[in-house]
Amino acid sequence: MRSSYLLIAIGAALLAAGCGDSKSSASSEVANAAPAPVVPAASAPVPPASSSAPDTTDPAIVVSGPIIVEHQLDLTAQRDGVIAKIFFDTPARVKAGALLAQMDDRQVSANLEAARSKSKSIEADLKNWQSETEVLKADYVRAQHLSDLGLISEEQLQHAKFKVDSDQWDVKRVAETLNTSHNEERSLELELEKTRITAPFDSLVARRYIHEGQSISKGDRLFWVTSEAPLLMRFTLSEKYYGHLKNGQVVNVTSPDVPREKHAGRVKQLSPVVDPSSGTFEVLVELVGDHGALRPGMNATIRIENPR
Repeated sequence: MRSSYLLIAIGAALLAAGCGDSKSSASSEVANAAPAPVVPAASAPVPPASSSAPDTTDPAIVVSGPIIVEHQLDLTAQRDGVIAKIFFDTPARVKAGALLAQMDDRQVSANLEAARSKSKSIEADLKNWQSETEVLKADYVRAQHLSDLGLISEEQLQHAKFKVDSDQWDVKRVAETLNTSHNEERSLELELEKTRITAPFDSLVARRYIHEGQSISKGDRLFWVTSEAPLLMRFTLSEKYYGHLKNGQVVNVTSPDVPREKHAGRVKQLSPVVDPSSGTFEVLVELVGDHGALRPGMNATIRIENPR
């Protein structure tokens, strides 16, 4: 019986040892097994990055910008005053020198008239001094004859000469006073001109900032005036295009505001130098022919064919 139990125990021990080895070998096989190869996922094609730089493969370059004119400005007041009368309003077209508005000029006009009267008085005084000088010159000539005859002393002759010299200096003094008075007149005439707001060139009255009776100060805006032609576009290009454009070259001009219209432009001016800070040069294009619905201030696009 004991032998049977002993055999059973030995068999159980051997069985347990065999199971442990199989688990260890299985674990070792799992640990040492090479990892399965990972199949990479198909990558989607990457779209090209967008860039604002011009495509150098494109045979043309396209630039955008506002349409401008050579003459466009705000008329400002050159002196303090009150607006007495407005003669033109938007959108009037006026010629150069046309009177747009008039400031109250009564005080300046009165001062100018006073200055002119003063000048006339000084001018009359000058003529009086000049006449008196001629009389003294005649007296001096007579004194010379009398001195030659020994009828008057040398002192009397010198006295007549000094009177002539003194009178001549008085004539010069009054003449300078008259010049000063004329300059005062001119100054007041300029002040009177400042009360008249006129168009500096043939223009369109685009905006009015004032109304009659308004008190204004020097520097206040009065009108915005602009010429209507020629229409221009000014822009810059990279230095790599320098030398490939020339004056008179024709370009195509379009505007998103009037997409149905197509216009032609001509290169009017090329900058003679390249800006070293930006590496660009300036181009001025003038629109030619009928402008259609294009107006100053609109955005437009220029296409330059074969710039290289």
